[in-house]
Amino acid sequence: MKKIIIALMALSLVSGFGFAQSDSKGSTSLSDPDASNIGNDSARQALREVSVERFEREGSWNVHMSPDYGVINGRLFEGSPLAKEPLNDADNQEMEDSRVLGVKVEFFKRGINSFYIMSARPIPIEGVTKTVSVWVCGRNMGHQLWLLVQDYNGNSFEIWMGSLEFSGWKKLTTAIPPSPDNEHGIIQQSVYHGDKPGLRIVGFRVDCNPMEAKGAYYVYFDDLRAVTDLYDLENKDEDDMMDAW
Repeated sequence: MKKIIIALMALSLVSGFGFAQSDSKGSTSLSDPDASNIGNDSARQALREVSVERFEREGSWNVHMSPDYGVINGRLFEGSPLAKEPLNDADNQEMEDSRVLGVKVEFFKRGINSFYIMSARPIPIEGVTKTVSVWVCGRNMGHQLWLLVQDYNGNSFEIWMGSLEFSGWKKLTTAIPPSPDNEHGIIQQSVYHGDKPGLRIVGFRVDCNPMEAKGAYYVYFDDLRAVTDLYDLENKDEDDMMDAW
Protein backbone atom coordinates (compact mmCIF):
# COMPACT_ATOMS: atom_id res chain seq x y z
CA MET A 1 0.00 0.00 0.00
CA LYS A 2 0.99 3.57 -0.57
CA LYS A 3 1.72 5.48 2.62
CA ILE A 4 0.77 9.03 3.48
CA ILE A 5 3.86 10.26 5.31
CA ILE A 6 3.08 11.33 8.86
CA ALA A 7 5.45 14.27 8.85
CA LEU A 8 3.95 15.72 5.69
CA MET A 9 0.45 15.32 7.06
CA ALA A 10 1.38 17.09 10.27
CA LEU A 11 2.98 19.94 8.32
CA SER A 12 -0.07 20.26 6.07
CA LEU A 13 -2.40 20.30 9.05
CA VAL A 14 -0.44 23.10 10.67
CA SER A 15 -0.03 25.21 7.56
CA GLY A 16 -3.27 24.79 5.66
CA PHE A 17 -5.90 22.67 7.33
CA GLY A 18 -6.53 24.71 10.47
CA PHE A 19 -7.68 23.41 13.81
CA ALA A 20 -10.96 22.74 15.57
CA GLN A 21 -11.82 24.07 19.01
CA SER A 22 -12.53 21.64 21.81
CA ASP A 23 -16.11 21.52 23.11
CA SER A 24 -17.45 21.06 26.61
CA LYS A 25 -17.50 17.27 26.27
CA GLY A 26 -13.98 17.04 24.90
CA SER A 27 -15.06 15.20 21.75
CA THR A 28 -12.73 17.35 19.65
CA SER A 29 -9.32 18.77 20.38
CA LEU A 30 -7.04 21.53 19.17
CA SER A 31 -5.24 18.98 16.99
CA ASP A 32 -8.37 17.94 15.06
CA PRO A 33 -8.35 19.06 11.39
CA ASP A 34 -10.81 21.73 10.25
CA ALA A 35 -12.86 20.17 7.44
CA SER A 36 -13.81 23.55 5.97
CA ASN A 37 -10.15 24.29 5.12
CA ILE A 38 -9.06 20.95 3.69
CA GLY A 39 -8.61 21.18 -0.07
CA ASN A 40 -10.86 24.23 -0.20
CA ASP A 41 -10.16 26.20 -3.37
CA SER A 42 -13.55 27.92 -3.61
CA ALA A 43 -16.38 29.17 -1.44
CA ARG A 44 -18.76 26.59 -2.92
CA GLN A 45 -18.96 23.90 -0.27
CA ALA A 46 -21.79 21.95 1.30
CA LEU A 47 -20.17 20.20 4.26
CA ARG A 48 -22.17 17.47 5.97
CA GLU A 49 -21.24 15.07 8.77
CA VAL A 50 -22.50 11.64 7.79
CA SER A 51 -22.57 8.27 9.49
CA VAL A 52 -20.36 5.71 7.75
CA GLU A 53 -20.70 2.73 10.11
CA ARG A 54 -22.26 2.17 13.54
CA PHE A 55 -20.91 -1.37 14.08
CA GLU A 56 -24.39 -2.83 14.65
CA ARG A 57 -24.52 -5.85 12.33
CA GLU A 58 -22.91 -9.22 12.94
CA GLY A 59 -20.59 -10.33 10.15
CA SER A 60 -19.98 -6.83 8.80
CA TRP A 61 -16.37 -6.72 10.01
CA ASN A 62 -13.60 -9.31 9.95
CA VAL A 63 -10.39 -9.41 11.98
CA HIS A 64 -7.13 -11.18 11.20
CA MET A 65 -3.43 -11.25 12.04
CA SER A 66 -0.43 -13.47 11.36
CA PRO A 67 -0.93 -16.83 13.14
CA ASP A 68 2.78 -16.76 13.99
CA TYR A 69 2.24 -13.93 16.46
CA GLY A 70 -1.12 -14.60 18.07
CA VAL A 71 -4.84 -15.25 17.95
CA ILE A 72 -7.45 -12.57 17.23
CA ASN A 73 -11.21 -12.47 17.76
CA GLY A 74 -13.85 -9.84 17.08
CA ARG A 75 -17.47 -9.55 18.18
CA LEU A 76 -20.16 -6.99 18.97
CA PHE A 77 -20.97 -5.79 22.49
CA GLU A 78 -23.66 -3.61 23.99
CA GLY A 79 -22.24 -0.20 24.80
CA SER A 80 -21.52 3.33 23.58
CA PRO A 81 -19.24 6.28 24.40
CA LEU A 82 -21.05 8.65 26.76
CA ALA A 83 -19.49 11.71 25.11
CA LYS A 84 -20.67 10.74 21.61
CA GLU A 85 -23.02 13.34 20.16
CA PRO A 86 -25.92 12.36 17.86
CA LEU A 87 -25.95 13.54 14.28
CA ASN A 88 -28.25 16.44 13.45
CA ASP A 89 -29.84 14.38 10.69
CA ALA A 90 -33.18 13.12 12.02
CA ASP A 91 -33.07 10.04 9.76
CA ASN A 92 -29.76 8.96 11.25
CA GLN A 93 -31.01 9.36 14.82
CA GLU A 94 -33.80 6.86 14.16
CA MET A 95 -31.35 4.09 13.31
CA GLU A 96 -30.16 1.58 15.91
CA ASP A 97 -26.97 2.61 17.66
CA SER A 98 -26.39 0.53 20.78
CA ARG A 99 -23.44 -1.73 19.96
CA VAL A 100 -19.68 -1.48 19.55
CA LEU A 101 -17.12 -3.73 17.87
CA GLY A 102 -14.68 -5.39 20.26
CA VAL A 103 -11.35 -6.90 19.20
CA LYS A 104 -9.25 -9.18 21.42
CA VAL A 105 -5.68 -10.12 20.54
CA GLU A 106 -3.74 -12.79 22.45
CA PHE A 107 -0.07 -12.47 21.58
CA PHE A 108 2.19 -15.53 21.43
CA LYS A 109 5.39 -13.51 21.55
CA ARG A 110 6.75 -10.03 21.21
CA GLY A 111 7.67 -8.81 17.76
CA ILE A 112 6.96 -6.39 14.96
CA ASN A 113 3.47 -7.29 13.83
CA SER A 114 0.08 -5.84 12.92
CA PHE A 115 -3.55 -6.86 13.05
CA TYR A 116 -6.41 -5.82 10.80
CA ILE A 117 -10.06 -4.87 11.27
CA MET A 118 -11.59 -5.07 7.80
CA SER A 119 -15.05 -4.27 6.50
CA ALA A 120 -16.73 -7.18 4.73
CA ARG A 121 -17.25 -4.79 1.82
CA PRO A 122 -15.63 -1.41 1.11
CA ILE A 123 -17.92 1.33 2.46
CA PRO A 124 -18.47 4.20 -0.02
CA ILE A 125 -18.77 7.81 1.11
CA GLU A 126 -20.56 10.16 -1.28
CA GLY A 127 -19.10 13.56 -2.06
CA VAL A 128 -15.53 14.64 -1.39
CA THR A 129 -14.48 13.39 2.05
CA LYS A 130 -12.61 15.92 4.19
CA THR A 131 -12.19 14.10 7.51
CA VAL A 132 -12.89 10.66 8.96
CA SER A 133 -13.43 10.01 12.68
CA VAL A 134 -14.00 6.96 14.85
CA TRP A 135 -14.47 6.43 18.57
CA VAL A 136 -11.90 4.04 20.02
CA CYS A 137 -11.70 2.54 23.51
CA GLY A 138 -8.03 1.87 24.18
CA ARG A 139 -6.04 0.20 26.93
CA ASN A 140 -3.14 2.65 27.14
CA MET A 141 -0.78 0.72 24.88
CA GLY A 142 1.55 2.37 22.39
CA HIS A 143 0.04 0.74 19.32
CA GLN A 144 -0.70 2.84 16.22
CA LEU A 145 -4.03 2.99 14.34
CA TRP A 146 -4.16 3.42 10.56
CA LEU A 147 -7.18 4.02 8.34
CA LEU A 148 -7.25 1.96 5.11
CA VAL A 149 -9.05 3.54 2.14
CA GLN A 150 -9.49 3.26 -1.60
CA ASP A 151 -9.83 6.31 -3.82
CA TYR A 152 -11.99 6.95 -6.88
CA ASN A 153 -9.59 4.99 -9.10
CA GLY A 154 -9.38 2.00 -6.75
CA ASN A 155 -5.89 2.82 -5.48
CA SER A 156 -5.21 1.86 -1.86
CA PHE A 157 -3.89 4.21 0.81
CA GLU A 158 -3.26 4.09 4.54
CA ILE A 159 -3.63 7.19 6.72
CA TRP A 160 -2.41 7.49 10.28
CA MET A 161 -5.19 8.13 12.79
CA GLY A 162 -3.22 8.21 16.03
CA SER A 163 -1.70 6.33 18.91
CA LEU A 164 -3.81 4.04 21.10
CA GLU A 165 -1.86 5.08 24.17
CA PHE A 166 -4.91 6.19 26.16
CA SER A 167 -7.51 4.63 28.44
CA GLY A 168 -11.25 4.66 27.88
CA TRP A 169 -13.07 6.15 24.91
CA LYS A 170 -11.47 8.76 22.67
CA LYS A 171 -12.56 10.18 19.33
CA LEU A 172 -9.76 9.96 16.75
CA THR A 173 -10.02 12.17 13.66
CA THR A 174 -7.83 12.31 10.58
CA ALA A 175 -7.81 14.50 7.49
CA ILE A 176 -8.02 13.04 3.99
CA PRO A 177 -5.19 14.79 2.13
CA PRO A 178 -6.43 16.42 -1.09
CA SER A 179 -4.74 15.62 -4.37
CA PRO A 180 -2.40 18.44 -5.44
CA ASP A 181 -3.24 18.06 -9.14
CA ASN A 182 -6.11 15.53 -9.40
CA GLU A 183 -3.61 13.03 -10.81
CA HIS A 184 -1.47 12.07 -7.81
CA GLY A 185 -2.33 11.11 -4.24
CA ILE A 186 -5.90 10.34 -3.19
CA ILE A 187 -8.24 11.06 -6.10
CA GLN A 188 -11.86 11.64 -5.05
CA GLN A 189 -13.22 13.24 -8.20
CA SER A 190 -12.22 13.74 -11.82
CA VAL A 191 -13.86 15.36 -14.82
CA TYR A 192 -12.31 12.63 -16.96
CA HIS A 193 -13.87 9.65 -15.19
CA GLY A 194 -17.61 9.94 -14.70
CA ASP A 195 -19.55 12.10 -12.28
CA LYS A 196 -19.67 10.17 -9.00
CA PRO A 197 -16.82 11.26 -6.70
CA GLY A 198 -16.08 9.57 -3.45
CA LEU A 199 -13.89 7.55 -1.13
CA ARG A 200 -14.26 3.98 0.17
CA ILE A 201 -13.38 2.84 3.68
CA VAL A 202 -11.69 -0.56 3.62
CA GLY A 203 -10.86 -0.96 7.31
CA PHE A 204 -8.17 -0.34 9.92
CA ARG A 205 -4.70 -1.62 10.69
CA VAL A 206 -3.10 -1.58 14.13
CA ASP A 207 0.70 -1.61 14.18
CA CYS A 208 1.77 -3.11 17.49
CA ASN A 209 4.48 -1.72 19.71
CA PRO A 210 6.85 -4.71 19.92
CA MET A 211 7.68 -3.99 23.57
CA GLU A 212 3.99 -4.06 24.57
CA ALA A 213 2.76 -6.83 22.27
CA LYS A 214 2.35 -9.47 24.95
CA GLY A 215 -0.48 -11.08 26.87
CA ALA A 216 -4.01 -10.07 25.89
CA TYR A 217 -4.94 -6.74 24.31
CA TYR A 218 -8.47 -5.36 23.94
CA VAL A 219 -9.70 -2.50 21.76
CA TYR A 220 -13.22 -1.34 20.85
CA PHE A 221 -14.60 0.72 17.95
CA ASP A 222 -17.79 2.73 17.50
CA ASP A 223 -19.40 5.43 15.37
CA LEU A 224 -17.33 5.78 12.22
CA ARG A 225 -18.22 9.14 10.64
CA ALA A 226 -17.03 11.42 7.86
CA VAL A 227 -17.32 15.11 7.04
CA THR A 228 -17.91 15.32 3.30
CA ASP A 229 -18.54 18.04 0.72
CA LEU A 230 -21.80 17.31 -1.11
CA TYR A 231 -21.94 20.52 -3.13
CA ASP A 232 -21.63 18.92 -6.57
CA LEU A 233 -24.19 16.23 -5.77
CA GLU A 234 -26.73 18.58 -4.21
CA ASN A 235 -26.46 21.12 -7.05
CA LYS A 236 -26.59 18.72 -9.98
CA ASP A 237 -29.32 19.56 -12.51
CA GLU A 238 -32.25 17.14 -12.42
CA ASP A 239 -32.15 16.71 -16.20
CA ASP A 240 -28.36 16.15 -16.38
CA MET A 241 -27.16 12.92 -17.95
CA MET A 242 -25.41 10.14 -16.00
CA ASP A 243 -21.98 9.09 -17.32
CA ALA A 244 -22.29 5.53 -16.01
CA TRP A 245 -22.60 3.47 -19.19
